[in-house]
Amino acid sequence: MSSLEDRTRDLGPFVSAQDDDMIICRCEEVTKGEIRKAVHEGLFTINEIRRYLRTGMGLCQGQTCGKLVKGIVARELGISPAELEPATSRAPMRPTEMRIFAKEEEVTDYE
Repeated sequence: MSSLEDRTRDLGPFVSAQDDDMIICRCEEVTKGEIRKAVHEGLFTINEIRRYLRTGMGLCQGQTCGKLVKGIVARELGISPAELEPATSRAPMRPTEMRIFAKEEEVTDYE
């Protein structure tokens, strides 16, 4: 059984740190303390943290905060970041107007 599958282990009580108010995920405004607390509440994978706190679900899709979140979770669990499975990521996207996709044709009069 891997260390991530053992959800009975005790990480100890959550003890706040001086830098817990630091914003880690700027898109969703998630702090380091929120991530650390979520781990102590039993969320041990990046996908669980992502679903619970929405880290990496903003415009950048985790391109900015992904490695930071992974490092924080790994530190709290006392494991190497390499042991954590990465979250599914997508390329950063912006809304696109449909007229950009439409083929604009000249309108001609047939009179």
